[in-house]
Amino acid sequence: MKRLFLLLLVVLAAGAWVGEKMVKDPGYVLISYDESTIETSLWVLLVVLTLGFVALHWAVNIFFKARFPTAKFREWRERRDARQAQGKTLKGLLALSEGRWWKAQRLLSQSAESSDQPLINYIAAARAAHEQGEDKTADELLQKARSSVPQAEVAIGITQVQIQLERGQLEPCLASLLRLRRLAPKHTYVLRLLKDVYVRLEDWQGLTNLIPELRKLKVLKEDEIAALEQTCYSELLGSTLEKLPVEADSDTRLQALTKEWKSLPSALSHDKEMIQRYIEQLVSADSEDKAESFLQDKIKRQWDEDLVNLYGRIKGESAHKQLEVAKGWLKKNPDSAALKLTLGRLAMRNEQWGKAVDYMEESLALEKRPETYTELTRVLQHLGDNERSLSVMQDGLALMGGGLTPIPLPATEEQDESKTDEKTKESNTSNA
Repeated sequence: MKRLFLLLLVVLAAGAWVGEKMVKDPGYVLISYDESTIETSLWVLLVVLTLGFVALHWAVNIFFKARFPTAKFREWRERRDARQAQGKTLKGLLALSEGRWWKAQRLLSQSAESSDQPLINYIAAARAAHEQGEDKTADELLQKARSSVPQAEVAIGITQVQIQLERGQLEPCLASLLRLRRLAPKHTYVLRLLKDVYVRLEDWQGLTNLIPELRKLKVLKEDEIAALEQTCYSELLGSTLEKLPVEADSDTRLQALTKEWKSLPSALSHDKEMIQRYIEQLVSADSEDKAESFLQDKIKRQWDEDLVNLYGRIKGESAHKQLEVAKGWLKKNPDSAALKLTLGRLAMRNEQWGKAVDYMEESLALEKRPETYTELTRVLQHLGDNERSLSVMQDGLALMGGGLTPIPLPATEEQDESKTDEKTKESNTSNA
C-alpha cells in the first residue's frame, strides 16, 4: 500500500511538471519529406510516439501468440498430464503399501509414461503384478523399466532377482545375480542375495569362492561368516566320496579326502567338528588306520574329551598299540571320564575283559554317562554276569529317565482288601 501511494505521488509530480512545461513552452516540430510536411508541437509528438510504441508492442505479442497456439497448448497439456500422473503415482504407491495389488498395478502402469520418474512406476507395478501371480506382466513391466531408464540396471535387476527368488526360479536368479555382480562388484546387497541363492542351491563350492568377498566388504558379521565357512567346508568334505566313481579304490578315496582336507583354511583344520567329519569320511573310505593316526596326532597337540571319546571307537592298525597310546595319556589326564571309557573300549578289543570292566567303572565314578552304562552292560553280559549286568542296565535307565514321573505299581491283595473295608465303612457312615 505504501509503495502504491509513493508511486501515485511520483506520477502526480511528474504530470504536474510536464503540464507546467507544456503550458510554458509547447515547442514546435516540423517534419518534411518530399513535398509533404507535418507540423506539431513537441509534446504531441512525444505522446504519439509513446502510444505508437505501446500499440506496436501489443501487436507483436498478439502476432506471436496467434502464430504458436499449438506449442502453448502442448505445454499446458503436458503440465496437466504431469500433475495427473503424480497424483496417480501417489495413489498407486499407497495401494501397493496397503496390499491392494490390482489397483496399484493399474494406477502405476497408467501414470508411468507421464511420470517424471517412470522407473519407480514400472518397478512398483511389476511388484504388484507379481503379487497377483501375473508373471508375464511383471516381466514385461521390468523390461519397460529397462527401456525407460537403461542406466538403472542394478535397481531393476535386484527387483527381478527378488521376484525370481519368490517364484523359486533359482537357476535364472543365479544367472541374474552373477550379471549384477559384474556390473556392481562391491554392491553388498547383491552379494547377500548371491549368498542366499548359493545356500538354497547347495552350491558349496560357489559359496566358498564368495566368502572372501563377503568378509572383505563386511556383508555379514564375522561370526555369521565363520559359521557359513564351516558349513561350506563341512559339506564339501562330506560330499568328497560321493563325487568319486563307485569303482574307485581305497587309495583314490584317501587321496581325494586328503586333498580336500588340505584345502581347508588353517583355522578350520583345528576345529573339532571338522576333525570329527574328516574322521567319519576316513572311516567311510576304509582308512581307519589313517583316521587313528590322524586323531592321535590331534589329541597330542590339543587335548579334547570328545576327540578322546572318538578315539576309542576307531579301529587302528594294531589294537594293542592303540591301547598303549591311550594308557600314555593317563599320566596327564588321570581324572578324564572320556579317557577311562576309551580305555575300556580298547581293552574290550584286546579281550582284556577284567580291565575293561575296571576302566568303565572308574569312568562312571568320575561321570555318569548313558553310553558308559551301555558299554559296561555289554561287557558284563559277555562275561555271563547277568545279575550285575541287569543292575547296571537299571542304573543306566534310571539316569536316562530321571525326569520321568513314576508309574504306579499294581496293588497287592492286602491293599485291595483294605481299600474295600474303607469304602464299606464310608458307605455305612453316610447311611446312618
